[in-house]
Amino acid sequence: MIAEKRTVGMSSSSQTLVLYDGICGLCNRLVSFLLRHDRHDQFRFAPLQSEFAQVLLRRYNLDPNDFDTVVVLPDFQRPAERALTRSEAALWAVGRLDGIWRLFAIAKFVPLSVREGLYRFIAQRRYRIFGKYDQCPLPRPEDRDKFLAHS
Repeated sequence: MIAEKRTVGMSSSSQTLVLYDGICGLCNRLVSFLLRHDRHDQFRFAPLQSEFAQVLLRRYNLDPNDFDTVVVLPDFQRPAERALTRSEAALWAVGRLDGIWRLFAIAKFVPLSVREGLYRFIAQRRYRIFGKYDQCPLPRPEDRDKFLAHS
């Protein structure tokens, strides 16, 4: 799903903001994965539970109480900024990585309804399978500058 509202920003370099469920074990693993493989320093992060993320969700008319999604804002704070959610967001983010990870882009050829159904199936069970934190974990000191908000 793509929210088409555009925003005007002032960032000098194109960055991608990832909004994730801060208490979800799977979501935190995704963030760790992106941090490990982000060779171009393009990703920034904020938990969906943060006030910062809540403002952005409302800007794109996305449900601020829906923590079953990951939201990716490519070109964050630039005129081309947009919001991608669920499978579109995850595939877009992984597709920005170098190396073998780009092969996951082939999943875009799977019909959207199938991808979204699989995404929802996993999202509904993610706490049972991957665990849940009592609160959002703090990022490692060397990664703190990549987090624009904490909840």
